[in-house]
Amino acid sequence: MMSLAEYKGVYVFAQQVDNEVSGIALELIGKGKDLAKDLGTTVTAVLVGSNVKGLTDVLGEYGADKVIVVDDPELKEYRTEPYTHALASVIEKYKPDVFLIGATAIGRDLGPRVCARVHTGLTADCTQLDIGDFPLAPVPGKEQLHNQLLMTRPAFGGNTIATIACPEFRPQMATVRPGVMQKLPREAGRKAEIEEFNPGFVPNDKYVEIMEVVKAVSNVADIMDAKILVSGGRGMGNAENFKLLEDLADAIGGTVSCSRAVVDAGWKPKDLQVGQTGKTVRPHVYFAVGISGAIQHLAGMEESDIIIAINKDETAPIFDVADYGVVGDLNKVVPLLTQKIKEAKAAAE
Repeated sequence: MMSLAEYKGVYVFAQQVDNEVSGIALELIGKGKDLAKDLGTTVTAVLVGSNVKGLTDVLGEYGADKVIVVDDPELKEYRTEPYTHALASVIEKYKPDVFLIGATAIGRDLGPRVCARVHTGLTADCTQLDIGDFPLAPVPGKEQLHNQLLMTRPAFGGNTIATIACPEFRPQMATVRPGVMQKLPREAGRKAEIEEFNPGFVPNDKYVEIMEVVKAVSNVADIMDAKILVSGGRGMGNAENFKLLEDLADAIGGTVSCSRAVVDAGWKPKDLQVGQTGKTVRPHVYFAVGISGAIQHLAGMEESDIIIAINKDETAPIFDVADYGVVGDLNKVVPLLTQKIKEAKAAAE
């Protein structure tokens, strides 16, 4: 049995790619600070790579109290084995209470490997993290534990929400979807304590060899950064009809996105998909056009400031979350809306 009392602190994997810190690293530090406050502890970022020491400043400015840097030529590109060795070694030496990893392509590969190696549990794809009691309500004859990491995630295809704890093993590990947690405002000049650690990397038969890295050139705007999204669903009818949404987006200074049905139909690329299997977005304004509002889609956009739904079906669940709803034929409503916005802009100029 591990001695749980030895495990202290909130640690986050500070993902970097091509010597650039990924946004998820800063979001995890932000969430980590919340959890650390409840636990009366600090946040440590674990930075893994080759020649990455220059990235420690940004981690400090976004709230990390300490940065552990694992820097080695073997860590230049992400590979499962050396990165797993790096994180597992950090966990064995420093004994964190909580360890968070982003649910990115890298994190989804790395998280399960690390948790298996250090013999603990992992809750994947969390949408909410809290510190609290487990079991949530007292159960007769069972000790209620305090200061546990309560990890919440959609289960059964999003039809229910499960809250999961890892009461008997440490660290308590979770992967967290990008875009769900909020990073803190940047505090220029704020410094973290820096510690270098290298467990030694000896290539073995589990080290894959990277022959070539081919970067896909994406000319698609990142919908996670957009302030206004004009999103289309199955109700658009066909790929050509997205021209209506592009015109509206141009008029209002927004970006086009879509639901899963649109990607499955081949009308739009996966990069533009909002939802549980797509991206989580928080724009100021989200237009949901011809989107019924399945729970999997809502999971990706319900944090938007203002949601405007246009759908001919007045019973569509999207209207339950919309701030403004128009029941009507999108082929008539959208061009009219675009025209009115253009007129208003012309008048203002």
